[in-house]
Amino acid sequence: MVILEEVTVIRATIGRCFDLACSVEVHLAGNVHWGETARATGGLTSGLAGMGQRVVWRARHFGVLQSLCTEITAFDRPSYFQDTMLHGSFRFMQHDHFFRSTEEGETSMTDVLRFAAPVAVLGRLAEVAVLRRYMRNLLRERTVVLRQIAQSDEWRRYLP
Repeated sequence: MVILEEVTVIRATIGRCFDLACSVEVHLAGNVHWGETARATGGLTSGLAGMGQRVVWRARHFGVLQSLCTEITAFDRPSYFQDTMLHGSFRFMQHDHFFRSTEEGETSMTDVLRFAAPVAVLGRLAEVAVLRRYMRNLLRERTVVLRQIAQSDEWRRYLP
């Protein structure tokens, strides 16, 4: 299993950062070049995800169109939520999102992503050789876009 941790400091309120991280549209904005979409197959396709809600994501990775169904499995606004893969290409995937206000009036957002490749021995080789860097880049790309949106007036397009 691989564990990735990414800390991002954002010049915005904790509530704004939390809600943007729950937004299906912000997630899609952070993964635009992968052709990612949210599918209407029993899941949320827009708005803010909350406890127990599911989203089915479709995107092309490594030249293959893939689907990933996630569910919000823990939710404590505005400090924490967790999404867990229910089905998809990985053997296991869980993403924890932690938020805390700083003394400077900013928000520290910590992402902890845990995943395991689908095949034990060969999967471990893929985790080390390719997936660790690939998934870290996806995570960083998402956090950069979220920070840009939160720190500008653009956040108003995504939040009520």
